[in-house]
Amino acid sequence: MPNRITGLFNIKYPLIQAGMIWASGWRLASAVSNAGGLGIIGAGSMYPDVLREHIQKCKLATDKPFAVNLPMLYPQIDKLVEIIIEEGVKIVFTSAGNPKTWTSHLQAHGITVVHVVSSVKFALKSQEAGVDAVVAEGFEAGGHNGRDETTTFTLIPMVKEQLEIPLIAAGGIATGRGMLAAMILGADAVQVGSRFVASEEASSHPNFKQRVVEAKEGDTILTLKELAPVRLLKNKFYTDVEQLYLQNPSKEDLIKLLGRARAKKGMFEGDLEEGELEIGQIAGLIHDIKPAAEIVKEMMAEFEAAKTAVATL
Repeated sequence: MPNRITGLFNIKYPLIQAGMIWASGWRLASAVSNAGGLGIIGAGSMYPDVLREHIQKCKLATDKPFAVNLPMLYPQIDKLVEIIIEEGVKIVFTSAGNPKTWTSHLQAHGITVVHVVSSVKFALKSQEAGVDAVVAEGFEAGGHNGRDETTTFTLIPMVKEQLEIPLIAAGGIATGRGMLAAMILGADAVQVGSRFVASEEASSHPNFKQRVVEAKEGDTILTLKELAPVRLLKNKFYTDVEQLYLQNPSKEDLIKLLGRARAKKGMFEGDLEEGELEIGQIAGLIHDIKPAAEIVKEMMAEFEAAKTAVATL
């Protein structure tokens, strides 16, 4: 189904797998790309040499386009950019920072650049910075999130009203019906994270995947806004955070509780009590763990069925 995003990325479906830390390695990215979507390697949890290894393995596993997600706050971002260019990656999704910093440099090397935002203001700033497309991500999304708490289905039409470049919707989308709804509201494509966490190819720990499948409505919450807002599954660590908030903590107190590698402990090592378990609200609609290609196939079949159903209204 050709449109501005499938043409920009040279992919079959306007369906993009999010570049999530501790979940989006080369196995997941190549599987999604091979199924007709756009797979993304999440560089945020990778040392430079690990990212190079994942890119090289992804190139061997698929002849289809794939991307790398590049968090701008990464301490060795210059090394990651160098590796991305050296390895010939053609698409980069930047996030968590100023798109002006690297966009022109990446584009000068023939790389298509997409920036992730959570507001109309930053969507327009990204367009001014020259990015090729924007991901607008709503409050429902898992992981680190916007402070304004704007929901996806409010954000998308507001961004669409002012944006000229292609728009990708993210946050709270895990089904073909949700995909169609986002595109009716103005998105050219959707980016899906949580649904692909519960895939066989995701590098996240089986314990975490199973916890996602078991999640119900209300099991996630946005917290730690003083540091970097993050949506988590409720567990012992989250309870510890809430107890600390009752003591009117300083930013330093929150940093001390968070400590180091809390997300790795939960999502990659499988510690469901002390780990940080980042996932979106849509986890309540995720009921099984299956191959990524099957997820893509099911979403697209439901998308087409939903289009037919809408036409009869």
